[in-house]
Amino acid sequence: AFPADSRAGFPVCQGYLLVDTKKCQGCMTCMLACSLAHEGKQNLSLARIQVLQNPFEKYPDDIRQIPCRQCVVPACVASCPTGALHADAAHGNVRRVDENRCNGCGKCISACPHTPGRTIWNAAAGIAQKCDLCLKTPYWNETGGPAGKKACVEMCPMNAITFTPQIPEQTEAGYRTN
Repeated sequence: AFPADSRAGFPVCQGYLLVDTKKCQGCMTCMLACSLAHEGKQNLSLARIQVLQNPFEKYPDDIRQIPCRQCVVPACVASCPTGALHADAAHGNVRRVDENRCNGCGKCISACPHTPGRTIWNAAAGIAQKCDLCLKTPYWNETGGPAGKKACVEMCPMNAITFTPQIPEQTEAGYRTN
């Protein structure tokens, strides 16, 4: 049902986060919910989704939501020398980091073609991390993944973040719903 992408041989992910830039108010609730569900503490630096605010831009371009795109051709996965970053076939081919296999080299972070990069550095743990669509949330008692709940989607007070199983157009606009 989800064939491998012919350009790189990666299986297609079964889920994607989309944002409505006209609904987002920049409250960063999604970031706090993400770090709390994954790390057990509210820490914007550990959020796997980012909200960037630029006071010099005009609405709606003054606030940007930066979720991982679960890329069809994931440069981060291709760059990982240990296989820690992989398409998890058991969980809908979500691009995720096996924290036990990550050696902290940072190649996945620099390989991400998006600005800012969607893979983050956890300085305390010395490893890379990225959105896993809430597959591994030890501090949130919900089932995540493509068929489950995502903390950022559930907690956004403006309903600005949605989930789709359909592959978005692979452009910045393709990940927006407004």
